[in-house]
Amino acid sequence: MINGKKVLTIIPARGGSKGLPNKNKRILYGKPLVSYPIEVAKNSKYIDEVYLSTDDRDIQNIGIESGVNCPELRPKELASDTATTFSVLEYIIKKYKSKKTIFDYLLLLEPTSPLTQSEDVDSAIEKLDKNREKADSIVGITKAETVHPEFCVELNKAGILKPYKNDFSNVRRQDLDDVFFYDGSLYISDINALIKEESFYHSRTMGYITKKWQSLEIDDIIDFYCVESILENLEEIKSYE
Repeated sequence: MINGKKVLTIIPARGGSKGLPNKNKRILYGKPLVSYPIEVAKNSKYIDEVYLSTDDRDIQNIGIESGVNCPELRPKELASDTATTFSVLEYIIKKYKSKKTIFDYLLLLEPTSPLTQSEDVDSAIEKLDKNREKADSIVGITKAETVHPEFCVELNKAGILKPYKNDFSNVRRQDLDDVFFYDGSLYISDINALIKEESFYHSRTMGYITKKWQSLEIDDIIDFYCVESILENLEEIKSYE
């Protein structure tokens, strides 16, 4: 709870995955991938309840053993490849409301972003709550450097490069305007605004800047081993900050 407002965390973790089979229960640096967002939420000083949404019995058991709320397996219509994250969030919010349990903020943490820290969650919640006159949600973003639009090109049918933006650029990286990309590290919203907008992204969304090493998302085996390497060397990485 923050300033009298209750915070619900939802962690969506399907059993299936095309890019990396069974990734949400795959062991990453000694523990299942889904354990990372669970620990982040449980170690936050503002989270009132953690709800794990899954269609997989093994993942459900991991959640129950971790002490989070996972009372049922996700309905089949919400476990398909076409089901949206918002539809899952809306379903869970309605279940709580039917029991007269009301929350003010919702935090979405995805297992695919295991480098998010509890400190980030708490700082982002504080930032959003402090700026409610201009914002209803806040999402994680990372500064684009090697993937800056100035360095991007297209490839025409003849295999010739074409600048994606303006002309071919020889600009130095330090001279570029700062641009950011959505990194998936965290999503927080006023619940009423989330239901109205059906998204965390809209004209009243703030950005919470995360560090470069936190921006990796696990979608395939390459991502998995990159993140595992970061975890193995995290203390050294932090020493350069």
